[in-house]
Amino acid sequence: MDAISRLTDSFGVHISADSSIIQAALYSFLLAGIVSFTLPVFSTIRVLLSLFILPGESLTKFGPRGSWVLITGASDGIGKEYALSLAAKGYNLLLVSRTSAKLESLASDISTKYGPKIATKTLAMDFSKNQDSDYARLKKLVEGLDVSILINNVGLSHSIPVPFVETPHQEMTDIITINCLATLRVTQLITPGMISRKRGLIITMASFGGAFPTPLLATYSGSKAFLQQWSTALGSELEPFGVRVQCVQSHLVTTAMSKIRKSSALVPNPKQFVNAALGKIGRSGGAQGIAFTSSPYWSHGLMHWFLSRFVGERSPLLVKINRGMHEDIRRRALRKAERDAKKQ
Repeated sequence: MDAISRLTDSFGVHISADSSIIQAALYSFLLAGIVSFTLPVFSTIRVLLSLFILPGESLTKFGPRGSWVLITGASDGIGKEYALSLAAKGYNLLLVSRTSAKLESLASDISTKYGPKIATKTLAMDFSKNQDSDYARLKKLVEGLDVSILINNVGLSHSIPVPFVETPHQEMTDIITINCLATLRVTQLITPGMISRKRGLIITMASFGGAFPTPLLATYSGSKAFLQQWSTALGSELEPFGVRVQCVQSHLVTTAMSKIRKSSALVPNPKQFVNAALGKIGRSGGAQGIAFTSSPYWSHGLMHWFLSRFVGERSPLLVKINRGMHEDIRRRALRKAERDAKKQ
């Protein structure tokens, strides 16, 4: 007597030879139960392997040392660390950011450390202006160069959490222009060369603010969600040409944007984060089931995986928690601004 027969007999149900439909249904339920148990186990093993054991793809697959890397938002924080890390790996650098003095200082530091082995070119450009003349200068700067890696890092958030209806028009416009339109325009300028060479890597910095809807950062959250959808679609388009797209999801990092100075297990410094991002190309980490996407830093990856699998990326509970957290941040920011105003 097989397992199904014993199961049915225990409930007083007798399956005749012509009751194959009922027996098939019971087997289907059993299979569904096995699958529902196995999938979380497989998912857990997968995230642990991705974050802690399996290496990412080598950067030289996308372009040899001595080729060029274009980094937007290169003068501070994560962008600056990408520049330093990729220079150490033997790549020449195209550094683009708003402040000329910071770019020149970074280029000078790299030149002092590596000498003529690493070439740098800089372009001061305010992406919020969306000026055709700036993009024309950028096009001229990269003309004839083998730009094998593009780091779309430039970004802008709200000065403090703010209800959407109170968001200043200029802040709202700048966020969309910098986070979305600038990223599209730079990528459209660089990608044809990658396609012609049949290799290349495009890393676009996204955010948990886009992965998980974030009240009081609604415009920023929407802009980063756009980058996620766009990156996944673009990754599929470019894959046949040997060009890899990697949308990198991150939680907080100790940068000027986050306003956090002290690192911790959940908040790495830029060097720690960039080392993880460059070391996990092609690995999803906690961003399982999202094509051409990774959350490479270990604690961010575990958080992304847990929230997505057990809470839900857009669940009412998670949105409510996010709202409460940012309402508290706003209250503290307003109280600090009030104290500072009284001191003046």
